Amino acid sequence: MTLSEEELAEELRGGAMAGAPSSTRLIARRFFRSGQGRLGFAVLALMFLLAFAGPLVSPWSYLDKDFTAFLQPPSPDHWFGTLQTGADVFAVTLRGMQKSLIVGLLAALVSTALAAVVGAFAGYFLGWTDRTLTWVSDLLLVLPAFLVLAIMSPLFGSGQWPLFVITLALFLWMVTSKVVRGMTISTKEREFIQAARYMGVPPVRIIFRHVIPNLSSLLIVDATLNVSTAILTETSLSYFGFGIQPPDVSLGTLIADGSRTAVYAPWTFWFVAGLLVVTVLAVNLVGDALRDAFDPSSKRAR
Repeated sequence: MTLSEEELAEELRGGAMAGAPSSTRLIARRFFRSGQGRLGFAVLALMFLLAFAGPLVSPWSYLDKDFTAFLQPPSPDHWFGTLQTGADVFAVTLRGMQKSLIVGLLAALVSTALAAVVGAFAGYFLGWTDRTLTWVSDLLLVLPAFLVLAIMSPLFGSGQWPLFVITLALFLWMVTSKVVRGMTISTKEREFIQAARYMGVPPVRIIFRHVIPNLSSLLIVDATLNVSTAILTETSLSYFGFGIQPPDVSLGTLIADGSRTAVYAPWTFWFVAGLLVVTVLAVNLVGDALRDAFDPSSKRAR
């Protein structure tokens, strides 16, 4: 009996991904068995809850101004105090957290997806495809990303932050793509890939249905760690005025504004800076715990 291409693909997928649900449960158990995994997940969930649910309980919007309270310390009316403009620090901080978290997540997802596709195509086809994609990644590695983003900053005006996300993601994928390329070269020699190739399954379909899914552990961990990298990069760029542009705010713009008054009005700086440090630390804890969950041999001896 001859199998159709669809039946073969399902058969191969079943062989390659056998026990996937149980593997997922095993990885989840390893992750939540780790102290740093539980702590990182709890803190990160709390940060998201604070950023997106906090504005619902705040009496102030990030656009509101209290013209009777300029640069006032924390009080029952303004929980985190106010800025020089009369804006509520709690409200603008949560708005900045929202924007930074969204930018970090989207940039990490886009850069990881790009790294997976470029690395898999380069490793699977080799030849001129590999040389071309490797040349592009090497070129982007030597380009000064900060300078390029600074030059493009006038394009990131109000409402254009998705363009900033895409531009930021373009400078985060190159190293991961090289790792994916090397793993693809070895993965494409496995039996189920060879069987699909002999049966005439198109190469692009093999890449997206078999090669990339078999590298999911690397890509998930990389995407998680790229979140903190993207958040810190966005914060640095926004601090110097090259990232998120007014009237919108991010943690970087708030830290830049707060640094001018941090000495005599510390609430304008330390609340924002503290939340940034806690968020990045939580993301890194989650990333490290995920890496240990996917690869227990990488766990440090206790």
